[in-house]
Amino acid sequence: MLRIHFTAQDFARTRFAPRPAPLPELHAALATAVAPRGGPLFAPWRGRVLRALPAAAGPLADLVPAGRPPSFLDVLGDTLADGFQQIRATRPGLVRAELERVHAAGPAPRWLRGLHAGHETAWRIVQRAQQAAYETVLAPVWPVVQDLHREEFTRYALAVAEHGLAAALTGLAPGSRLHEGVWEWPGAAPARDVRLDGRGLVLLPTFHHPAGPLLQDAPGRPAVLTYPAGPGIPPAAQRPAVSAAASAAVLGRTRLDALRLLAEPHTTTSLARALHVSNATASAHAAALRSAGLATTTRTGRSVTHRRTALGTLVAGGGPP
Repeated sequence: MLRIHFTAQDFARTRFAPRPAPLPELHAALATAVAPRGGPLFAPWRGRVLRALPAAAGPLADLVPAGRPPSFLDVLGDTLADGFQQIRATRPGLVRAELERVHAAGPAPRWLRGLHAGHETAWRIVQRAQQAAYETVLAPVWPVVQDLHREEFTRYALAVAEHGLAAALTGLAPGSRLHEGVWEWPGAAPARDVRLDGRGLVLLPTFHHPAGPLLQDAPGRPAVLTYPAGPGIPPAAQRPAVSAAASAAVLGRTRLDALRLLAEPHTTTSLARALHVSNATASAHAAALRSAGLATTTRTGRSVTHRRTALGTLVAGGGPP
């Protein structure tokens, strides 16, 4: 069980990450790729990822042996470059201590010694490895991750506004509870107690790690709790392009046509006209696509505008019909 101990100051400093962070999401995806998580739906995705990873990403396996990442790797940067700068600024003593911790079962590869010694060649190896892995694993679906993060951010904000922070926190993890300032996550392994001691907590959803939570607890920084949001996107979004016949079989021909038309914004009336259906039918199709996360609807006065999401683009498999 994971127990996170809050003070009154920590509750005041608990916040939701406003944007997804590329490096934590990348590391969550790689952890899922090398471990049997997520059940059979993740198996094809896992195989594709491991086959596609270039040799340049190999050094990450030395950094994270047996799925035990050093704490200095997971930082909240809006871009890869920003994240790497934060990693590079880690104190040499902490780099050494963390590498010794994760390699406690055996000697670390020699090149890793250059990291805590400050050798630029060793740090460039890490940066190239992260870039190569990102381009292969995350870049193709990063727009989907951004869309899903915005939806999760909105859901959390509404939960706090309507029910309060305690309900919003426990809503992130079914079965968890907040009691006398301690947030308990049953089943989290390994068992540990984390005391925030006024540093606060940052909540970061991940869409590539169905088992959680992951907690980054680096000294002198706010703790970062990465939690699994929904079933994850690899089975749905990182598969090969869906054929038109397969999409039509699932959505129906008219609804697939609607999804493709929504590559550009449409009002209900213009969508109905393009599909040669009534406004009521076009509205029903848009509502169904919105419920599936494939489209969004924006209201301006009496007018509504529909447009497909990044996930909708992946499912549509192209432009307008």
